[in-house]
Amino acid sequence: MKAKTLNVLITLVGAASLLHAVESIRCYQCSSGQDSKGEDNCGAYEKFDQSKHIAVDCSSDESSTPGSFCMKVTQQSPKGFIWDGRWRQVIRRCASVSETGVTGVCNWGVYENGVYWEECYCSEDSCNGSYRSQSVSNSLLISSVFAMLTTYLWHTVA
Repeated sequence: MKAKTLNVLITLVGAASLLHAVESIRCYQCSSGQDSKGEDNCGAYEKFDQSKHIAVDCSSDESSTPGSFCMKVTQQSPKGFIWDGRWRQVIRRCASVSETGVTGVCNWGVYENGVYWEECYCSEDSCNGSYRSQSVSNSLLISSVFAMLTTYLWHTVA
């Protein structure tokens, strides 16, 4: 009798763990690079409007990139750098690999061409729908200007 009870208990625990493993995260997915001219659906310039988007299940066919957490990528370059006039891009999507191996953090840097980039990873439903504060937008601008100045000075001195 005890062996049968133990088998039932093991089966229930195994089933419960499978249910948790099947559960997946939901993330917003959009790219300002796919917006029509004059539109800002992904929050590159204006606040991201969560009511106009539906977070997708990252393990479903709806997800352009399957994954176990969400990410938001922001890229910004000096105005006029990109020929169509767009100088900030935002991408929101599911992700499966973080360069740092952790979520809940943001990494940033500046490419050689002066483009500032920031990648944020999170692991809660719809967490990539947040809008960064104005101070972060200002720091993006300041970092880009600093990178341009450094590049300019480097080339004029060398």
